[in-house]
Amino acid sequence: MRYGFEEINKRMRRAIITHKMIDDEKAILVGLSGGKDSLTLLYALKQFQRVSKYKYKLAAGHISLGFPDDDISRIKQFCEQLDVEFYYQPTAIGEIVFNIRKETNPCSLCAKMRRGALNELAKVNGFEKVALAHHQDDVVETMVLNMFFEGRIGSFNPKTYLDRTGITVIRPFIYVPEAQISYFARKSELPVCKSNCPQNCIGKRQEIKSILKEMDSISPKGKDKVTAALDRQFNSHWDGKI
Repeated sequence: MRYGFEEINKRMRRAIITHKMIDDEKAILVGLSGGKDSLTLLYALKQFQRVSKYKYKLAAGHISLGFPDDDISRIKQFCEQLDVEFYYQPTAIGEIVFNIRKETNPCSLCAKMRRGALNELAKVNGFEKVALAHHQDDVVETMVLNMFFEGRIGSFNPKTYLDRTGITVIRPFIYVPEAQISYFARKSELPVCKSNCPQNCIGKRQEIKSILKEMDSISPKGKDKVTAALDRQFNSHWDGKI
């Protein structure tokens, strides 16, 4: 396997097995934004599908936010190359968040609406699982944000069952560092789409990301220690709400 994919695959398999993300044949829809993380996740789950004893259906779903120049041709072609079915859902999320609601901190609402649209897309098309490409850096950043701004210890869960929709959300990349994904996506020349969001991830999370990047030089294995601590402390309930 090339460009560090073997390590990505090993870490992903550990997450899948540890948190029982894929232990049946329920169909999985990957949330495909067109970014490096979701493209790599789709590729990795396709490889895992080939060796897994569970012959689950795998597909990709893209939620358009309605911004100009949302070109899906390259990611659609990527899905065709992987022999993965592609689902597309246009929305007016961008219009609602920026022009109607005029949110000063739009990222939270946008993410919530995108997740809702993706879960609905999955439900309508018969998918019982949705795979999101949150990686190890996202886990640690979320935990730090929760500690400093909400006063609680915890991050998002590796696997979450949503009662209202009957959808199970899985995050197979929770042990995979962002740097490994970036290297693989770049060297493999994945069809990464540049974000056309006017906010472009400016906010507290980006500031925390910068701080944690500096911490890497002090403790290169620090993020591995954090995810290991979450496993020891909370098992699969990383949000701390046991």
